[in-house]
Amino acid sequence: MGKVIAVANQKGGVGKTTTAVNLSSCVAALGKRVLVVDLDPQGNTTSAYGVSKNKLDSDIYTCLIDDEDVRQAVVKTEFHADLLPSNTQLAGAAVELVNLPRRENRLRSVLAPIVPLYDYVFIDCPPSLDLLTINGLCACDTVLIPLQCEYFALEGLSELMNTLKTVRKKYNRYLDIEGVVFTMYSGRLNLTMQVVAQVKKYYGNKVYRSVIPRTVRLSEAPSFGMPINYYEPNGKGSDAYMELAREFLANNES
Repeated sequence: MGKVIAVANQKGGVGKTTTAVNLSSCVAALGKRVLVVDLDPQGNTTSAYGVSKNKLDSDIYTCLIDDEDVRQAVVKTEFHADLLPSNTQLAGAAVELVNLPRRENRLRSVLAPIVPLYDYVFIDCPPSLDLLTINGLCACDTVLIPLQCEYFALEGLSELMNTLKTVRKKYNRYLDIEGVVFTMYSGRLNLTMQVVAQVKKYYGNKVYRSVIPRTVRLSEAPSFGMPINYYEPNGKGSDAYMELAREFLANNES
């Protein structure tokens, strides 16, 4: 049975989608069967995997709202990972879900037939705490939290923890934290070190040793429709995500 990991942080601009795309691609490159679910209406994960958002007959929206068969919507990418794509149509789904039965568990039901086909399923959640994110948290086994090394990121983290407690209590009692990964990391800044120390104090061994630096190539790769390990295989960004992928697999398969 595949493990489902939601990549979530309601604060935008923390490297959430960058982490969902590049970690999943690196895990696939290490020989695992991987599915990436783009649950963000911006569809950036879809674009970053080189799939056109405007040419989709089926996608996560049609599966969630119209009960379309998820197997029809999954796209085989050229990067060894499969993708359940998204586009801007998904923006209305948070409102449309309100009146649907079992609205918090729609995604879990959608994914149920295909989760056993994969080793790992990564869900890129929206940078908000709406019904789409709640669906992502109800459908997953664990949550991976990308965290930018800045003061306001700590505030966002505490809000996310409150949400996780609520979801655990009401809908998904087995929900656990996969880990916290630092993004846009610069070891030369005092603030970075302070944030790292604070987070490690509370989350201990849930904090990944691997950190993701801020690099131009990581920002460029999505515009070329390629994960970083294909766009610049020997660069700092690729090395960092490959190291994170190895640590992720070591944690899960030891």
